[in-house]
Amino acid sequence: MKKIYLKLIAVVLLCSTAIGAQAQVASEENVNYGKESLPIHPDFNAKWSIGIKMGPNWTSISQSNFSRIDETYSPQNAIDAGIQFRYVFTDWLAIRADLSFMTRFYRMDRNLQYLDPVYTKYKYSFITLPIMADFSFGGKRLQGYTYCGGYGAYWAFAEREGKTYWMTDYYVYFEDFDESREFNREDQRLIAGVVGGLGLSYSFLGIVGKRDVISIDVLYYHDLVSHHKGYAHLSDPRYLNTLAVTLGLAFSF
Repeated sequence: MKKIYLKLIAVVLLCSTAIGAQAQVASEENVNYGKESLPIHPDFNAKWSIGIKMGPNWTSISQSNFSRIDETYSPQNAIDAGIQFRYVFTDWLAIRADLSFMTRFYRMDRNLQYLDPVYTKYKYSFITLPIMADFSFGGKRLQGYTYCGGYGAYWAFAEREGKTYWMTDYYVYFEDFDESREFNREDQRLIAGVVGGLGLSYSFLGIVGKRDVISIDVLYYHDLVSHHKGYAHLSDPRYLNTLAVTLGLAFSF
């Protein structure tokens, strides 16, 4: 009986010693921020990510020169803001979709001498959905991207501002205007095109998800569908071309 008690006491002491040693090691690791107790690297196996993006863009217009010999068109800056979604297939291939509210502005100036002050700034707003193949390269934290794909867009709002004129027999008068533009049957509200570009991102330990990603993207949008249908006996295509530079913050899960 005494031998059994001695064995039990020995086992208890041995277990106590092991537990105490393990606790001491764990305590030292916590104090020293050990790798096993505290994750210090993002989870790079996360498949889904969702984020926000925002930045400036510049838009120009491509169109026929029919009856526009005294008009000059120039790019104008506006804003692209929205939500981005990304799904990773492999360590180099993903698919990305952005749902954004994109404003696309451009300007027309009259270049006849007596009409030099006359101009119109066109301000169009689109709900845009680009879907792109996302090819990545680089390290785990710092990565580069190339994008290519297509997009669809809905022309939601149209405004214009500028300076117009009216004439009498002896004088030319100029007047400022700023107005909403009503859509008509010549307008094509649903358009589509191609999109491509480059990106750069940096990943760090996630606050919300498994990892967070801050990024900068440069994307070029080119319309393949004219936002103007043309008149009854005249084709008058008008295509917008937009270069967008956006900063993004995404959370991976």
